[in-house]
Amino acid sequence: MDDEITLRVSTCTRNLNAALGQPTYTTSNTRNITGWLGVRLSRGIERCPSDFEVSFTEPYENVSDVDVQEGDQVEVLLGADKVLSGFVDRYLPSYNAREHTIRITGRSKCQDLVDCSAKWTGGQLLNMPLLQIAQTLCGVYGVPVALADGANQGDPIPQLNIMVGEPIYDVLERLCRFRALLLYDQPDGSLLLSGIGTQQAACGFKEGVNVLSASALNSMDGRFSDYDAVRQSLDTCEDIGDGGNLIASVRDATVQRLRYRAIVAESVFGGQDVAAQRAQWEMARRYGRSYAVQVATDSWRDSAGVLWTPNTLVPIDLPKLKLKQQRWLISDVTYKRGADGTTADVVVMPPAAFYQQPIILNPLAPDVNMVN
Repeated sequence: MDDEITLRVSTCTRNLNAALGQPTYTTSNTRNITGWLGVRLSRGIERCPSDFEVSFTEPYENVSDVDVQEGDQVEVLLGADKVLSGFVDRYLPSYNAREHTIRITGRSKCQDLVDCSAKWTGGQLLNMPLLQIAQTLCGVYGVPVALADGANQGDPIPQLNIMVGEPIYDVLERLCRFRALLLYDQPDGSLLLSGIGTQQAACGFKEGVNVLSASALNSMDGRFSDYDAVRQSLDTCEDIGDGGNLIASVRDATVQRLRYRAIVAESVFGGQDVAAQRAQWEMARRYGRSYAVQVATDSWRDSAGVLWTPNTLVPIDLPKLKLKQQRWLISDVTYKRGADGTTADVVVMPPAAFYQQPIILNPLAPDVNMVN
């Protein structure tokens, strides 16, 4: 039986006295709305916030049965599973001589981290762990933050300067790249800082079993055979050979001809080390991004009844796409219901596609603490 689509909607009222970490609003008049005929809900490890769109068609005289307005808090449930907690962005009613149609779009609570500016007195945070920084910045908008099991947030960040007007997500995305972590929202509207491939599905996608259609991308145009990390030294004429410029070399033996790419080290504190790491990252990530499979499956759930979830490892067995049996990572999931029935569009890629680019967080060494 198909899962029922339920919108649990509440009216929001601004709470000016909210403490840090608490919602900046109160809710009332909570109601469940069912009977939606069409739904599209998308989640992904490179998509923040998650978003949804639902539609309902009914005779015009019953329009008062639907009671939703823009700005309402909303929880979207597929069966008994909550898949999104956020707000209604747009309420779009329309009608003609035969019917009245309502369309509602919205995004998770993490929309405030993407849309709104970071709000922190002084604009600087010193010697704080990544999770604490995230909780401090996101707490202003009442969005919880968690660190996934097994994820390593590294040492405290010595110094973080926030630009005026910079969105919180941009700040945290920069820090997560520095610590090689992913960040994306959860069904309860919270933000998760996570490593790659945190769980495994009970089953995968097997041709002739649960795959309605599938397509693959196999590309070579974004890949290179040889990667050099170099620096711009004063020996511009190379009188002493490459030894004064070369930092590290990496070769991809699966590229069949010479395709060369150089990565220049930033001339700042730590630039040489990061350039060497970036050469390895360039090869791995470009390899991962050169392969992708999009699968349309006939269920929102795996064989254990768990919704297909981003950052989950799944086996794929699709011989008609000339792919070997292997275990890849779910990048993006779109749950759909419409004229074609209940389906899920799932994008899977090699885990290497999501390795985070090594960066230099501060172009200079952090200020020295002179306090005795």
